[in-house]
Amino acid sequence: IHWIMDSRVLIQLEEERPYLQQQNACQRITSANMFALTSLPPGMDRAEWLASNTVAFFKHVNLFSSALSEFCTPSTCPTACGPGNVVYFWTDDHGRKLKCSAPLYFDYAMSYIQELLTDEDVFPTKAGAAFPNGFIFLVQKVFLLLFRTLAHIYWSHYSEVLVLGLHPHLNTLFCHLMLFCQQHSLLEPEDTKPLQDLITALEQHK
Repeated sequence: IHWIMDSRVLIQLEEERPYLQQQNACQRITSANMFALTSLPPGMDRAEWLASNTVAFFKHVNLFSSALSEFCTPSTCPTACGPGNVVYFWTDDHGRKLKCSAPLYFDYAMSYIQELLTDEDVFPTKAGAAFPNGFIFLVQKVFLLLFRTLAHIYWSHYSEVLVLGLHPHLNTLFCHLMLFCQQHSLLEPEDTKPLQDLITALEQHK
């Protein structure tokens, strides 16, 4: 009886979250060793490694998000939400939490990240320039916003991802990002909880 109930729950969950279905979760665009890609290279400064990867992940997530922008509108996505309909609030410069549409939230997020990445005082590009105190906390915030962007895509736009045949790309990007965050302690368990079932499913299909 317990097995039957568990099976029904699993079937219901996979219908609600098609990204958990085995034929989707197993799709990747590469079999590269992700651990080697995310580990700090010997002799390299950790801040430099975090900075270069932050820039790269931002470009990849922003590009993926842009490919789906026509499907993410104020009418289709009146709130910025993730799996389980968790709602993401944008915090403005005055510390006020704003409930806004998904496209507006992620426009705020990408603009915020872009501004950080082009600020020489935060992400210095000159050789020998020092990274600011608290740099790691800014990197953590960037990866939280990138995670939320992908969480929204999985939750609200996965049907479009499937139609476009982009699910192997999405899985690969998400796996790469999550492994990098795990190795460098960039996200808290509470942050990733909405997609923990996907993280578990993807680990089973390495």
